[in-house]
Amino acid sequence: IWLVDAPGTYSLVARSPDELVAARAATGADGTVPDVVVVVADATTLPRALVLLGQVLAPGALDGTTRVVVALTMLDAARAHGVTLDAATLSGTLGLPVVGVDPRSGAGLDALADVLVADAPGMAGPRPASDDAADVFAWTATVLDALGDATAPRVRTTLSDRVDAALLRPWVGLPVFGLVMWALLWLATTATAPVMDGVGRLVAWLGELVRPAVPGPAWVGGLLVDGVLQGVGTVLSFLPLLAIVFGAIAVLEDSGYLARVAVVTDRAVRRLGLDGRAVLPLVLGFGCNVPALTATRTLPDARARLLVGLVIPWTTCPARLTVYLLVATAVVPEHAATVVAAAYLASVVLVVGGAWVLRRTLVRDLAPEGLVLALPAYHRPGLRATARSIGARCASFVRRAGTVIVATLVVLWVLLAVPTTGSHAVGDVPVADSAYGAVAHGLAPALAPAGLDDWHVAGALVTGVVAKEVVVGALAQAYAVDEPAGVGPSTLTEHLRASLDVSSGGAATAAGLALVVFVLAYTPCVSTIGEQRRLFGTRVAVLAALGQLAVAWTLAVLVFQVGRLL
Repeated sequence: IWLVDAPGTYSLVARSPDELVAARAATGADGTVPDVVVVVADATTLPRALVLLGQVLAPGALDGTTRVVVALTMLDAARAHGVTLDAATLSGTLGLPVVGVDPRSGAGLDALADVLVADAPGMAGPRPASDDAADVFAWTATVLDALGDATAPRVRTTLSDRVDAALLRPWVGLPVFGLVMWALLWLATTATAPVMDGVGRLVAWLGELVRPAVPGPAWVGGLLVDGVLQGVGTVLSFLPLLAIVFGAIAVLEDSGYLARVAVVTDRAVRRLGLDGRAVLPLVLGFGCNVPALTATRTLPDARARLLVGLVIPWTTCPARLTVYLLVATAVVPEHAATVVAAAYLASVVLVVGGAWVLRRTLVRDLAPEGLVLALPAYHRPGLRATARSIGARCASFVRRAGTVIVATLVVLWVLLAVPTTGSHAVGDVPVADSAYGAVAHGLAPALAPAGLDDWHVAGALVTGVVAKEVVVGALAQAYAVDEPAGVGPSTLTEHLRASLDVSSGGAATAAGLALVVFVLAYTPCVSTIGEQRRLFGTRVAVLAALGQLAVAWTLAVLVFQVGRLL
């Protein structure tokens, strides 16, 4: 049995790519004729659901062998509004199988599964005369008349109504949104720090335990410990951070709050030629740029999707957060939280500024349509659904980014271990004589105007194009190889501070802030570039990556040159 979960849509007349996917899947236009089509109907907005159902049931819309089943959701919210409709009543009126389900608790899912696999009869009730809009609306009115008072809500003020009366006012909603984002930032920077430090110490302890036990030449142990194990440790150290961010986003989405964000921010983003729906993928970008880019497909205008897709990489994902924390702790440890908060604010400024520039150049004729968005009632997020969402997203990160990180750090170790000059053995070579050192030393002078003329930093930034998570690991590896045990600074932050002090001529703080800005703005990870290429084409993805690199270099130089004078 194959179950295909199509994107949500209100109509088979598609207005966006995701709606087109749903329409093609239901009608079999994608080449695969479904045996059963399940129409999910919201009991709180039944007339709108019936319009879609009427289009599905219209003659010629589906293959003659395809059965139709209705999954009736939001029954608890409908009852809170006084709606007495139930699945049996709707089934009798439609002449179709109707099953009441609650996806958050799982209630009704077994019954739905039984109906899907049963050899049930086809439709026995009336259907629209044709797929013409007038016929569909007439059929919808007939069904609603037959249901009578069962679908009529009693006039009452619910908790959602009372909350929305305040929260949808911009002077309340925008500050609340700011507080929500601040709370998410606090969780990401404070709650995960002890766990990430603990994972780092555990990996270091395992490395010291494994290295002497590895048979063969010393370089084999170095490859396994400093390459593979270090890569795995880097991946594992990010999981607590990602779990919190993904969990917070899932809670905000499942509770119904993210839909309110679109409404309350609609007026502000309209000045950029967008509507409030664009805020949702931008918010997702703070969790991960890749799914945020995918979410742009919900925007109905292709130019709006392009504009949002080009600025999403400037939203600060958790991978960059670890670099911010490292640099801020190295140069201004007493104000590290302020630096991180400023980086997030700069991220928002870059997104808005970049969209403003694109609106007046690349997509100057973009005009937003009116925002029409269903506001679901507020819900208490289901623990099981939230846990599944966190698990699925973290597993996707491990599969997609984890292998890239491990592979990158293994390649990095190889570059560090392979000599290019001198008579050194593999795995026992000064970094300056290694392949990595040669590449890093060659690129470092380009960063001199930003106070970052240091091969450690230049090499780490190169690896950051593969995955921003690798930057910290690359710095750790480079410093660990560069300094013999017991010589020089004892921690990574001390190493970095000493390097920036030298490369900046004594203005380490200004150079550190320039590094934060560079990491914020420069070329995104290859996964993000790949998704941009898939959505917008190779030319757009390449030009976007080069453009971000130019913006990052310019801003970093500006920050350093001004900062060192203060």
